[in-house]
Parts: sequence; structure tokens; C-alpha cells
Amino acid sequence: MSISARERALPSQLEPLRELAMDLRWTWSHEADHLWRALDAEAWDASKNPWQVLRDVTPDKLERLAADAEMVREVYRLAEIRRGHQPGDGWFAAAYGRVPDAPRGVAFLSMEFGLGEALPLYAGGLGVLAGDYLKAASDLGVPSIGIGLLYQEGYFRQSIDAAGRQHELYPHNDPAILPISRARARDGGELFVELEFPGRNVRLRAWEAMVGRTRLYLLDSNDSTNSAVDRGITAKLYGGDPSVQFLQEIVLGIGGWRLIDALGLEIDVCHLNEGHAAFAVLERARCLMEAVARTGGPTLSFREAFWATRAGNVFTTHTAVAAAFDRFGPQFVEQHLHYVHHYAERLRAPMGEILALGRRDPRDENEPFNLAYLAMRGSASVNGVSALHESVSRRLFQDLYPRWPESEVPIAHVTNGVHTPTWDSEPADRLWERQCGKARWRGDLAGAARDMAGVGDDELWACRTEARRALVTQMRRRLGRQIASRGGAPNDVARAALVLDEDTLTLGFARRFTAYKRPLLLLTDRGRLMRLLTDRRRPVQLLVAGKAHPADVSGKQAIREWIEFVQDLRVRDRVVFLEDYDLTLAQELVSGVDVWINTPRRPWEACGTSGMKVLVNGGLNISELDGWWAESHSPSVGWALGDGAAHDGPEWDAVEADQLYELLEREVVPEFYDRGAGLPVRWLARVRASMSELAPRFSANRMVREYVDTLYVPAAAHFRERSCDGGRLARELARWADTIDRNWPGVSFGPVDVRTEHDGWAFSVPLHLGLLDPSMVRVELYADPVAGEAATHVPMTPLAGQVLGVTVYSAVVDTTRPSSDFTPRATAFHPNARLPAEAVQICWA
Repeated sequence: MSISARERALPSQLEPLRELAMDLRWTWSHEADHLWRALDAEAWDASKNPWQVLRDVTPDKLERLAADAEMVREVYRLAEIRRGHQPGDGWFAAAYGRVPDAPRGVAFLSMEFGLGEALPLYAGGLGVLAGDYLKAASDLGVPSIGIGLLYQEGYFRQSIDAAGRQHELYPHNDPAILPISRARARDGGELFVELEFPGRNVRLRAWEAMVGRTRLYLLDSNDSTNSAVDRGITAKLYGGDPSVQFLQEIVLGIGGWRLIDALGLEIDVCHLNEGHAAFAVLERARCLMEAVARTGGPTLSFREAFWATRAGNVFTTHTAVAAAFDRFGPQFVEQHLHYVHHYAERLRAPMGEILALGRRDPRDENEPFNLAYLAMRGSASVNGVSALHESVSRRLFQDLYPRWPESEVPIAHVTNGVHTPTWDSEPADRLWERQCGKARWRGDLAGAARDMAGVGDDELWACRTEARRALVTQMRRRLGRQIASRGGAPNDVARAALVLDEDTLTLGFARRFTAYKRPLLLLTDRGRLMRLLTDRRRPVQLLVAGKAHPADVSGKQAIREWIEFVQDLRVRDRVVFLEDYDLTLAQELVSGVDVWINTPRRPWEACGTSGMKVLVNGGLNISELDGWWAESHSPSVGWALGDGAAHDGPEWDAVEADQLYELLEREVVPEFYDRGAGLPVRWLARVRASMSELAPRFSANRMVREYVDTLYVPAAAHFRERSCDGGRLARELARWADTIDRNWPGVSFGPVDVRTEHDGWAFSVPLHLGLLDPSMVRVELYADPVAGEAATHVPMTPLAGQVLGVTVYSAVVDTTRPSSDFTPRATAFHPNARLPAEAVQICWA
């Protein structure tokens, strides 16, 4: 039986190896790669995992290395470099170190994190985005931590048989051999978090992973004191059982915030990465109630604490269709009501009030409980993940803001980005370092575009050629192992070393195989695709990979159709399907492909980040005008599918398939092979433009800085303002909201009077406020946007005095638009409330 690297004895001279292997910074920093190769070159080349290398290296080898003075010096040098990357340094300290309202801490809660194959806690893009977020936060010195779950099996691994059938495998994640350690309580003991389920307590073990300057904390229920059923709560990621999913979300949200509280961390901003973590908004309020009580302050109700903590909550939605929200029907909620009821007692709030937070209509007890709605109502700041997704999300959530114009639904956007040091190839890394310096991704990116724009054609082509040749070598090895693992004949295994060509235009298509991503669009006309691949003068080769969810029948069928195509003798040397699409395979693909193809059905791709990963390596994109590509495409950087509008049905799929073939035949392939000057000059101009203009813009560096500047700093300031002095401001806001709720039904307008006034119109209108003070409302003229301009808002001022609860408001507007375009409206108002996020009342004349 092997022992973990934590347990094994190391020669004292090599003790720093342990901390180097435990820090997942090695998933993006390659400065110690030569060290791991020195320990065990074969294990390193196979795994690229220092933790595994250290675990498996023999004692004799360690003793020999410990006697090598040069090796020991290198170990200590690298350990000193690592220790030099300390919290409190970097961009954040320089930008916000002296800003009083800067967040002291940010907690990023996510159901999955994709940091590397040594810690496989992800299923797809959501988790990879979360991993890239933590890495960029480390680079920039942002005081963020991650909160997630440690799955015993995680998401499935894929095996494909000779007939193209997908099989799901679930290897066990043994904590003893993962690069994690037990989190410690403040007294130094191992940290546990408990959840009080009716009739039993569930004990959660807490783990910690080092991610450079930040930390990822993980909870798992696989503790021997729990029942077999409860130990299985954190067994699988997205296992399909709604009961388990519900409990996982309780563990992530409620257990996750209890972990933060137990660690004694000062967290101003709680960032929910999708609605899975929504229960954290409840637990954060409960913890504040208890914290204020411990200080002897006034007792906070749940509603008051919710007003305080909501200001510091940020919700990022990644969903583009309402059907993808986690919803639990009334019968399901009733079955699990015992837990919800039990938790409502701890919140000292009626159960109906808690459940109402997750319903479109809070009064409708027959409506499903929607975690995205809970996250939306529990967060003062909400964002989509691309400019297009912002508008899509406003439509999805508009039901929560009845009678508000869609453009005013309070959702902004922060377009996703990728952690470029994770995804760059070795030749690309060298090129960027020569042009932009070693610290290029650890601060402001203002000079990166300028510096990369100056790179020469020779250097660009050399970089691309080296990366493509490395990719071909890697894919041949992978294919050989793949054929051998399913019992292929020796001749077939040997043939894998002959597929593909190092100098041929290489296309990549890899993603989750699901209907909206249209994985079969490229196969619409197989004969046409075959002609592209087999053209002797200008050949093309294609690398395909992807998984289908175990329950997705059509996705699995799409995989079978691709396997059938790649087995055709006419193309089998030009197209390869790689099984078990994971982070490592993704890194290999994006490092070397010339063109990345993406074919989602607009507007179903909230953002999409796979195409961003090729940018740093000089790869180009052919993509649907959806997600990030809708805001970034220009003819100088790549190619676009579609017409920028949403369509559905097989007829439009056929149109776009034809468009894709046309682009490949008439533009992409000719441009790559046009070598009139010895190099593909037009192609390299695109590569240069893509690398210099898009790689910095769609990096996680930009994304995290944007989160800090636009969302975290304001959220931290508002949370502190509302929670200080025993929550004085939060109590005031809760009283204001109660007054608005009670009295708003009596608010109504009288007849509108309109007169011609100079170059426009003069409006006056009586407003019946009942018991509401005029200071509690805002009255304005509103006109819908025209000709691409923003909507018009003209404040209306009250005339002196109020008679029997009626106040007359007036406004003059200079305009050429007809008076019928303008409508008086009244909305709830408080100078310290975020509106309409925190009060949806609106009345139209």
C-alpha cells in the first residue's frame, strides 16, 4: 500500500518538496517542472502531477538527490520563490491597500472547481471558470478564498468502446493521495462543521488546498460518524438524484458559510457562482444575528440581518435558459419540509417567509422553489457572464420585477475570462515573456496589447509550428493508449503513431455533447467535410473530444455518429476522436490547434470559454455569434457563424452548416496555405490581432479586476455600512421596507395633465400616497428607448404641501417626441437601498 506524500518521511534536505507539491500553483507555474522531472521523468511525463511524483518516488532516489548539493540548492531556491508570493502583495495591495472600503475578504462559493487533474472536482466550464478565478485571484493578490465540496467520486470519466458507446467510470478520490490537508480549527484541532438535520447531526470534514496566495476549502460528508446515506451526500457531482442535489446545496451554502464562520475569516463579500450556493444568503444572515447578539447589541430579526448581509452578496448566473435553474417542486419541498422547517426555527422566521424567497410569486405555495430566485433576492449585485447574457438574464428574471421595463431588471455583466498562464503552451509562454515580461498576467494589462502587436511574422509562425507539432505528438500517444485500452490489435496501436501531420491545418472541436451545442453541425454534409479533410494540396485535420451526460441519450448518439465517421478508412488518418475530455486534454488541444470551432445555438451559450483558451497560443476562432464571441468578433481576429439573431429548428441549422463549410473552403483553408511570401502573412496578421487584442481582454486577470472594481468594493462598503453599530442602518431599511409593503397598495395616480411648453411638454399629475411620506418614493417621467438610445428618465418634483395624502408632481421635458411617449411612474425610494434589486414596487400613471 502506498502512503501519501504528507505521511512519508523526506530527507531533511528535501523537506521543502512537500510544500512545493502541496501548492497547486504548479498547475500554472512551470518554473519547477525540471525539478519534478529530475525526481521521476517517466512519472512526470505521464501525469504532470508533482503530488503523484513525490508520492511514488523511491526512498533510494530521494536519498541520492538529497546528497546532490546542486539539487538541494534548487529545491530551496524554488521554495523561496514560492514563499515570496505572499498574501498582501500584488495588484490588489497596490490598487486598494489604502482604500478603507476595500474588501477584507471575498468568499467564492461554487459547486465545482477545476484546478487540475490532481484534484478532479469539476464537470465542465463552470468548474474550470471557478478554478481560473482562484488562480487569477492568487496572481493579483485579491483576498479571495474558494468554498466547495470534496466529492468521493466526482464527475464521471469517459470510456468509448469500438462501437462508439460511451461508458461512465467513477474512480475514487482518496483524500490521502490528493494535494489537500485537513483544515484546522482555531484551537489547532481538525475542523468539522455540523448540520442539524431532524433526528440527527451530519458531521462534515473540512479540507484545505493551497492555490498560490489563496485557499480552497472543501467539505465532505464521508465521515465514519455519519450514516451510510449521509456519507453519500458528497459522493458524486451532479449524480441526478434531486434529493442528493438538494442536500449538497445545503452543505455548500449553509455548511460553507458555517465553515467560514468557524475559521474566523473576515469576509465582506460572498460571491455565489451560480444558484447552487444560494442557501449561503440565509446562513450568512443567521450568523450575523448571532454575532450581534454576542456583542450585546440589539437583537436582529432575520429580516433585518438579511438587509445587512444582502448588500455584501454577489450572484453570478451562468444560465441561459430557465429550465436549467435548480428548482424543486412543491411535493418535493414538502417531502423535505422537515429540514426547511427546522432551519426556519433557527432563523426565527416563519417557514413561509423563507420559502417565499425562492418563488416568483411569494404568495403561491404551489410554485416550485427556485434556488436562482433565492440567490437573486439575497444578493444586491447580480451579473451575467457576457454582454449578451446580461440581456438574456434580464428576460429570465423579469418575472421577479413585475411591471418594470426589461432594461431595468438589475443585472449587469462581467464577461468571463480564462487564466492564461494555465492555458498557454511552452512556445507561447516564451513568446509572451519575450514581448511582455515575466509578470505580464499579474497586474494591469495596459501594455500587453501594444507589446504583443509588435511581434514579427517569423516569431509567430515558429511559435505556432512548434505548438502544432507538439500537439500532434501528444495526440498520437493518446490515440495509441486509447486503442490499446479497448483491446485494439497491435497493428492498430502502432498505426496511431502515423495519424495526423505536423504541418497540416488543424481544427479543434471539443465540448460537452448536448443538443444546444449542436455537436453534429460539422457532420451535416459528411461528403463535403471528407473532401476538406482529404484535399491533397491543402489538407485539413480535425481533433474532436467531448462527453455526454450519462442521462443524455441524444448526446451519446452524437458521439456514436462521430466515432462512425472517424473510423471511415478514407479519413481515419485526418480526424481523431479523443475520449475522456478533461483539463489535461483541453490544455493539450488549445495549445496547438490552429482553429477552434464552436457551434452553440444562440443565445444558449451564456459565455463559453473554450475558445478564449486558444487566444494566448495564437489559435483562431470560428464561432457562433453567441456568448463572448458576440462582443469580441471582428473580421480581423476570426470568423463568425450566424447573423447575430436567435433561430431554432433544423432549417436554420442547415443554413449555418453551409456557412461553416463555406468559411472553411473559401477563407480559412486558402488563407492558411497562402505562402506567397514564404509565410502565411494574412493568417499571421489575424493571429497577431487575436493575440494582442483578445487574449488580455478575455483573461481571468481582467475578469477578476473587473469584479473587484465594479462589484466587490461597492458591496464591501455597503455591507459594512449596514452591519456596523449593531446593524442600525439595516434595521432602518427593514422598517422602511415594511412600511412600503404595507402601504404601497394604496399608491395611485390621478389624471395626467399635459401642456405644450416651449420646445416640449409640461406634465403634472396628482399622486395618492396614503400614509407614505413623499420622501419614500421617487416620481419621474419615463419614455422607452428609441433609435438605440437609452430610456428617458425625467425627475418630477412635488408641489408644496400635501392634501389628504395627495401630492401633485410636475416636470418639463424638452423633446421632439410626442407627449404620449412619456408616462409618470412612482417607485419606492430610500437613499441607502439598491433599487429595484431590494424593492420592486412600481406604480404607473
